[in-house]
Amino acid sequence: QVQLVESGGGLVQPGGSLRLSCAASRSIDSADAMGWYRQAPGNQREVVAALSSDGSTVYADFVKGRFTISRDNAKNTVYLQMDSLKSEDTAVYTCNVDYYGDLRDYWGQGTQVTVSS
Repeated sequence: QVQLVESGGGLVQPGGSLRLSCAASRSIDSADAMGWYRQAPGNQREVVAALSSDGSTVYADFVKGRFTISRDNAKNTVYLQMDSLKSEDTAVYTCNVDYYGDLRDYWGQGTQVTVSS
């Protein structure tokens, strides 16, 4: 019932930047937690960054200091700012939203990020 749509992926050179967006069809004011995940070929899906309703954030070790998760409640959108990109960041990135009082987690379709020279 809730739709999440990611955008902002693409091809970028090492050291470059991308900003991913995840637009939700339901207000994120009622979200308990939001996060970004990624899965590269041959790898397990892994957490990249997460933002909880109390304002706390968690980042994977491999993106600390390079990626930033944020939200814009007015636009019902979660962002992932990615700087100093590396080839190993190449993956499909998906967003997840956990709404208060909803047993189901919601996922977007994913957006491809390719870092290559």
